[in-house]
Amino acid sequence: MTVKRVLRAALSAVFLASLLTSAPLTAQERGPVTNLPIPRFVSLKASEGNVRRGPSLTHRIDWVYKRRDLPLEITAEYGHWRRVRDRDGAGGWMHYSLLSGVRTVLIEGDDVPMRMKPLPDAPVNAVAQRGVVARLDNCIPDWCSIRAGGYWGWTKKSMLWGVAPDEIRD
Repeated sequence: MTVKRVLRAALSAVFLASLLTSAPLTAQERGPVTNLPIPRFVSLKASEGNVRRGPSLTHRIDWVYKRRDLPLEITAEYGHWRRVRDRDGAGGWMHYSLLSGVRTVLIEGDDVPMRMKPLPDAPVNAVAQRGVVARLDNCIPDWCSIRAGGYWGWTKKSMLWGVAPDEIRD
């Protein structure tokens, strides 16, 4: 092989690798283990969950989540392990047995009204504080129905973390 061919092959490999590693995830992507969409939202099933540097028990624990029902986003799968990301963008690997498909959301705004109907002028049923974890029910384009602390109501989707902006739930 000539130097020119080697150089061209190396540049092609670098270009291809950059495309593969920087390509954005699409809604059509599926996990290789579960065949479920990647990314997707789940919640922490346990009251504590170790977040590891890699997908095995031999990898170092970087931190421990200590909030049951905390919403997390799965960004990758490897065997019994799921790479997760939290609201702050911190991530790591967790064993799948610590995660649940039950959907929860985190309230992102201060004094977020939970309304009786998905309308901006509907009566307020309750007010949720920043950081409250709520159970996610139905979602329409701009609103989601949530439950927290014995209360329920419709909240603007933009005030929640743990639901995709275009997600519809019946």
